[in-house]
Amino acid sequence: MITFPNAKINLGLNIVERRHDGYHNIETVFYPIPLTDVLEIVPARDGEVSLTCYGNAVDCPAEKNLVMRAYRLLQERYDIPPMAIYLYKHIPDGAGLGGGSSDAAHTLMMLNQLCELHVPDVELAAMAATLGADCAFFIYNRPMLATGIGDQLSPIDVDLKGKTLLLVKPPVGVDTRTAYSRVVPQVPDLSLHDIICRPIETWDGLLVNDFEPSVFAALPQLWLIKAALLDAGAQYAAMSGSGSTVFGIFNNDKLAEQAADTFTDCATFVLGL
Repeated sequence: MITFPNAKINLGLNIVERRHDGYHNIETVFYPIPLTDVLEIVPARDGEVSLTCYGNAVDCPAEKNLVMRAYRLLQERYDIPPMAIYLYKHIPDGAGLGGGSSDAAHTLMMLNQLCELHVPDVELAAMAATLGADCAFFIYNRPMLATGIGDQLSPIDVDLKGKTLLLVKPPVGVDTRTAYSRVVPQVPDLSLHDIICRPIETWDGLLVNDFEPSVFAALPQLWLIKAALLDAGAQYAAMSGSGSTVFGIFNNDKLAEQAADTFTDCATFVLGL
């Protein structure tokens, strides 16, 4: 069985408060986008569980990969046979796009189907949340308002169909833990839900990512990318998650493709939504 785990972007990201357990309560909208990895799972011929990765380099041992951790999590609860897992990485790592989390969630869903476990989505989402704060989102894979540490999800009515998304990923990364350590949590004046329901052209300056000030101070090229996207005609531009991907939402493919051509030292992805 083959599936295509997709990425996400964050539409707004408010870091509301620091929790006693060291995590942070946030408020964000997860929005699925059509940038994908490729995941194949088949019964293991030799009776041994294995994970083989292709494409972008994955800098961790197989057993620590979220895909293998998802397999082991399900194996602890259900009698599932050994599987040979093949993962082609196309979504950039450490980019704020949730690629690893999506791979893990899709592993749970595929094994659920392959092994005919009939585990309901709500239970799969609860398991996924133990692997990563945004993993549960990919079980549902539709626009969601996320609160708590990103694991409390509720559907939200936001639709970018007909728009074109340009992702710009520079050759730098952002450590999420470090990014959190540099942010001062605060409750926003306007709720994210109220802002996201307004027209896109009003989002700039209202729909904010609280990571941007500190991350942009450390990596000013990200600020320049955001400014360039807006100058190129993006209706809205922001960093996704803790970075380092910056995205712009355009009215049409032509504007997005013209803008992409200017980022010669970055990876770019033009995606119709």
